[in-house]
Amino acid sequence: MNLYSHQDANIWKTWALMTLFFALIITLGWFFSYFYNDVVILQFAIFFSIFMNVFSYWFSDKIVLKLHRAKPATREEYFDLWNAVENLSIAAGLPMPRLYVIEDNAPNAFATGRNKEHAVICVTTGLLNILDKNELEGVISHELSHIGNRDMLLSTVIVVMAGFVALLSDLFLRSQSWGGNRSRSQNGGVPLLVIGLILAILTPLAATLIRMAISRKREFLADATGALLTRYPEGLANALRKISASSMPLERANNATAHLFISNPFGAKSLSGLHKLFMTHPPIEDRIRALTSQTK
Repeated sequence: MNLYSHQDANIWKTWALMTLFFALIITLGWFFSYFYNDVVILQFAIFFSIFMNVFSYWFSDKIVLKLHRAKPATREEYFDLWNAVENLSIAAGLPMPRLYVIEDNAPNAFATGRNKEHAVICVTTGLLNILDKNELEGVISHELSHIGNRDMLLSTVIVVMAGFVALLSDLFLRSQSWGGNRSRSQNGGVPLLVIGLILAILTPLAATLIRMAISRKREFLADATGALLTRYPEGLANALRKISASSMPLERANNATAHLFISNPFGAKSLSGLHKLFMTHPPIEDRIRALTSQTK
């Protein structure tokens, strides 16, 4: 498999997972609506998920930048960064994104913004300190690929949907403890209640797994697209090697924004086995292997 087929495969797998995600939230809303004999629950589930996605789409960049105390990067102070982003943006056919820097020794970077015209690339000072020109271009090409692939919108949607699934499930479980079981006799009795409890417990787990699987696919896709942009996969591969050599966590790392970064902001140590299911990023070793093997 070459880089182009690797890219196509990840696009297909991502949209398959997104379809499954939408089916999950609609199924959950429909079931609770049926259980309580109230179609308003389903209507609310659809409306609220759309509203939250729209809100997050418009304001996610401001929230993330403020959360991580990022400051605008000027051309005078960060000339090499500006030069890399400007040149690669032209090569990618994208408007130049706004640039921000986080004062943090942990090497990392992310892209955010509601679309390519309002995109942001943010890097840490730790990243700028350890990368050479080719490696920095590799990281920037990865982030520009997220912008070109419209991953910011996708990331916003999956985070909101995963949170909303958890909210619906939590409300159902709490309603049972509050005496919300009056509708059992009308709509299926105890067997239906048992199904509802199983759904309420398992769907948040399923939603989390789908969200993380999508995040991992998008990272592989951005790696592949970025390598095609620079035509030098080793640049990004070497950057990932240096990033993985640092186990330093980002000072203001949190679960809500972890999926945005090029590497796990809680530390770059790879996990194996069952733990991989709960990772927002593929293991660095797997990403390096994909980059170096696809060009052979």
